[in-house]
Amino acid sequence: MKDTIEKIGNSIIQHGRYNDRIYLMKSNPDDIPLLLDKLDALAEKESYSKIFTKVPESFKELLCDRDYLCEATIPRYYDGKENAVIMSKFLDDKRSIDYLNEMHENVVTTALSKRNDQQTNVPSEYSIRICDKNDITQMADLYKKTFETYPFPIHDPNYLLKTIEDNVVYFGAFKEEKIIALSSSEIEYGHSNVEMTDFATLPEFRGKGLSSYLLRKMEDEMKAKGIKTAYTIARASSYGMNIVFAKCGYEYCGRLVNNTNISGNIESMNIWYRNFQID
Repeated sequence: MKDTIEKIGNSIIQHGRYNDRIYLMKSNPDDIPLLLDKLDALAEKESYSKIFTKVPESFKELLCDRDYLCEATIPRYYDGKENAVIMSKFLDDKRSIDYLNEMHENVVTTALSKRNDQQTNVPSEYSIRICDKNDITQMADLYKKTFETYPFPIHDPNYLLKTIEDNVVYFGAFKEEKIIALSSSEIEYGHSNVEMTDFATLPEFRGKGLSSYLLRKMEDEMKAKGIKTAYTIARASSYGMNIVFAKCGYEYCGRLVNNTNISGNIESMNIWYRNFQID
């Protein structure tokens, strides 16, 4: 089961029973506020328990007036200039409660304590490179082994091919030509930002720093493309991934409470960002 991605006006949403939510993935300012009426109507029709949106900060007051809460702010998200705010409307009070708040706070505190730790060079037995169409079968197999379920169909080779042809660059850590870890950079060329996402490592190779090596390679490639802002949405309960981003100089900027279905459970997600042009 997966959620549907569709276009409303010139904006793009994802919605469905899988995540029990509506996600305004890309907003066109000309569509707001009429778009907000349509999201409310859809949420009521389908009985979704959350709507979350990513919009320019100039719309924050409007959304607050419509019972949205600001869960995160990503500085310089749009063209390295205007901030993005992630605004959420909770349609079920239970969904708004972070029952694991104490643990989630400890994850952030732990990650921040390790900020800017020195990164070692990639060990000689591994290589890091951009994946191409010839790697898709291996990529799909690794994602199948790593995630029981996921918000997007990354287990599907056809989906991976489509995203490669569109706006996603996949990176692989290899050992003897076998992919042992993956990640992706989902680029929004129109606003010069990128989501660093889809990190996955085979169980037998975890704890070797492969996600950090992948992230450094991703950053080098994104800087070469002139991308100005990078961000990630990481599982709030994952010490490992939050530490990876903190070590690489990312700043914590908010938490999306009970937001995303991963491996069969709705989990809270932390957002980290980095502005390349001011590094």
